[in-house]
Amino acid sequence: MMKNNFYDVIVAGGGHAGCEAAHAAARTGARTLLLTMNMDHIAQMSCNPAIGGLAKGQVVREIDALGGIMGKVADASAIQFRMLNRKKGPAVWSPRAQCDRVCYQRAIKRELEICPNLDVRQGELMSFVMGNGQIQGIKTQFDDEFLCKAIALAPGTFMSGRLHYGLSHFAGGRAGDFSSDALPAALKGQLGLKLARLKTGTPARVLAKTIDFEKMELQEAEKVGRLFSFFHSDVMPRAVRKDMPCYIVKSTRRTGEIIRENIDRSPLYGGKISGVGARYCPSFEDKIIKFPHHETHLLFLEPEGEFTEEYYLNGISTSLPVDVQVEMLRSIPGLERSIISRYAYAIEYDFLPPEQMLRTLQLKKWPNILPAGQINGTSGYEEAGGQGLVAGMNAAKIAEGSEPAEFGRENSYIGVMIDDLTTKDIVEPYRLFTSRAEYRLSLRQDNADLRLCQFAKDNRLIDSAKFEEFSEYREKFDIAVKALEAQTPGAKELKEKILGFGGIPENIPGGLPLEMLGLKNDPLSKRVLEQIAINVHYEGYIRIEKREVEKMRRLESEKIPEDLDYSNMKGLRNESRSKLLKIRPTTLAQASRIDGVTPPEIALIQVHLKKIAGAKNRK
Repeated sequence: MMKNNFYDVIVAGGGHAGCEAAHAAARTGARTLLLTMNMDHIAQMSCNPAIGGLAKGQVVREIDALGGIMGKVADASAIQFRMLNRKKGPAVWSPRAQCDRVCYQRAIKRELEICPNLDVRQGELMSFVMGNGQIQGIKTQFDDEFLCKAIALAPGTFMSGRLHYGLSHFAGGRAGDFSSDALPAALKGQLGLKLARLKTGTPARVLAKTIDFEKMELQEAEKVGRLFSFFHSDVMPRAVRKDMPCYIVKSTRRTGEIIRENIDRSPLYGGKISGVGARYCPSFEDKIIKFPHHETHLLFLEPEGEFTEEYYLNGISTSLPVDVQVEMLRSIPGLERSIISRYAYAIEYDFLPPEQMLRTLQLKKWPNILPAGQINGTSGYEEAGGQGLVAGMNAAKIAEGSEPAEFGRENSYIGVMIDDLTTKDIVEPYRLFTSRAEYRLSLRQDNADLRLCQFAKDNRLIDSAKFEEFSEYREKFDIAVKALEAQTPGAKELKEKILGFGGIPENIPGGLPLEMLGLKNDPLSKRVLEQIAINVHYEGYIRIEKREVEKMRRLESEKIPEDLDYSNMKGLRNESRSKLLKIRPTTLAQASRIDGVTPPEIALIQVHLKKIAGAKNRK
């Protein structure tokens, strides 16, 4: 039994949120402990073995620009890479990598194990160590006590997790892992926090030798110049193949009939599951019942890795009984003789409704606890990783006695996500889309380093070698921007050529007169050209966005006291008053984004704040 072993930061949970949290805290210099229930399942890809996607790819690039590990490990373990949304403008292009599941997990584990200031231990958080009305540490099932100054909580789907296979159900955090019942009990019993239930699911996996790929459409990897990471990194282990194909197929009318014939055996429709599922990643039975006008549905067969013959069936998540799963799959072209290696299931779990936390990810009631990932009601590895990085960074700041930092909606998708979580009612697993970001022309995947690397340097999240690499690129980019703004004849000619090719970087041929801008035609300059091409393409729109950002910043600068009394504020409707009391926005900008709070009510709050300030000044 170990007593009173002290850390600055403790991270509970070894999933994607916990890994980024622990690595971020340690990078800043905080002595950090990562506690996980299973050392061999750190950074496990419980669902799809892929990183990135629409809006999610932007988050991965942001994590990378902030010194995180998800992007560089995704690059190392990638077995296929694609840039989604290429038919649209560069503002909504999103990178996505199909990864080798085992390679990704092993590489993340190694990155944590070699990270200075970070210890990784196997154990389960059972309760919190309390003293003087504050949380001072944690206790494990081995009766070990670890004291600390701040805790990042990242339990994923493990809190009171329950797996559903038809009308049969079992306790578990995911297939093959125990659930955590002690942590939710401690959150409710010791800390007095409110919990609720959510649900998610995963499809079946099928053995490749039982699939007839000739009946499916081949989806090959794209050849791209740059993957996720902006930096040169030596990550091990690495996948050898980068060109493994995926396959596309459609379900049949018979597939839908099988669902309808067995819908009474679904726990989702039989009332066995109380948690709400993800609207944007529905179960296959939801697709059939709620969208009867669609007779068939697209499915994607994706390899689980370079040295395994399992394929992940993206698009056919289900909680139906295993015999129905077999019948369903065998009604699909190419899967008539398929053998399921792992059955699909739904998982129901506890989460913390996020109105209980601030935009720093601190709990309002316990400011040295910072939840991150699915505990906050989100879905997806990328959303979890982004929150984890913020939680780890701010836990380290709390430990050293400095002010935690916020990410704004104007500088990152991470900021958009956290603001949404703390401002809107979360009744289903939240996932990011580019449409959620009002400043998406500026928040592109290609410029995450320009937006965030300086912040990372200022907050000790990025090392000097990476920052030097970024600074070299930024210097050349700044030269190009100034030269274009100077409106020289050469700059005008370059602008005209860029616009002549639609402003799309991949359409612009090599050999353009970069020397007009004082740049040499080297790989860094090629990226400079890509950036200025996009900026020229969106120039007018970005100018409008910047004006909107300035308006929003003025509202963000108007702070709302934590104890502002909305209950007696005249002119507020009851609905608005109730939401303001529940969410407790910290600024006028955040208050303006609460659903149902109207512009006249924001003006009313603004007048009230001025009266309070005037009364204080008179004193």
